[in-house]
Amino acid sequence: MSVKKHIPNAITCCNLFSGCIACVMAFKGDFHLAMAFIVLGAVFDFFDGMVARLLGVSGPLGVQMDSLADDVTFGLAPATIVFSFMQTKLLYPLYLSNVLCVLPYVAFLIAVFSACRLAKFNIDTRQTSTFIGLPTPANALFWSSLIAGGGDWLNSLNAGWLLLIMLIALFSYFLVCEIPMFSLKFKNFSWKSNRIRYIFLLCCLPMLLLGFLAPVAIIAWYLVLSVALHLKGAAV
Repeated sequence: MSVKKHIPNAITCCNLFSGCIACVMAFKGDFHLAMAFIVLGAVFDFFDGMVARLLGVSGPLGVQMDSLADDVTFGLAPATIVFSFMQTKLLYPLYLSNVLCVLPYVAFLIAVFSACRLAKFNIDTRQTSTFIGLPTPANALFWSSLIAGGGDWLNSLNAGWLLLIMLIALFSYFLVCEIPMFSLKFKNFSWKSNRIRYIFLLCCLPMLLLGFLAPVAIIAWYLVLSVALHLKGAAV
C-alpha cells in the first residue's frame, strides 16, 4: 500500500485536530489561543491540497475530508469563539435580561452558513480561479480576530451586542451570496493580469500594524473591493 496517498489526508486531519483544539480554547475563554489554532488549521488547509496535487494523489475521499475538516476549523470554531464571548464576556443592557440565555446561540449561524458555503463550493464548477461568496477561512479569521483583538472595544460600545448580531447576519449572507470574489492565485506576475491582487496586497501592508485586529481590517477591505468590482461589473 502506497504511503504517499495518505499524506494529504493526514495533513487534513491536522487541520481538523487544530479546529477541535480551537473549540476547546474558545470554551475556556482563551480567544487568542483559539485564534492561533484556527490560523494553524488554515496553514494545514493550504498545504493539503498543494501536497495532493504535487504527489498526484487527489481523490474524492480527500475532497470530502477537507470539507468536513473546514466546517469544524472555519465554521464551528469561530462560531464557538463568538458564542463563548457573547455568553461570558459581552455586556448587555438590562432590558435584554429575559433573552440572555438564548441570545448567544445566534453565533452558531456562523457554523450553519459555513457548512452551506462549503457544500456549494463542492458542487459549483464556477469556482476554479475565483470565489462565489466569502471563503470560510477568511470568515473564520475575521471572527477570531474580532473577538481576540476587539472584545474590549465591543464592550465599550453602547450597543456592541447589536453590532455583533448584525455582523453575524451580514457575514452569513456573504458566505452564501452570489457575489464573485477574487482569489490570490497568481497565474503570472504581470501588473495587467493581477492589478486587483497587487492593489489589495499593497493596501494590506499598513493594516498589519493593527496586530490581532489586522485580519478584521484586511477581510473588510477584501469584501469592500470585491463588492465594488461586482457593482462596477469588472472581472475578478
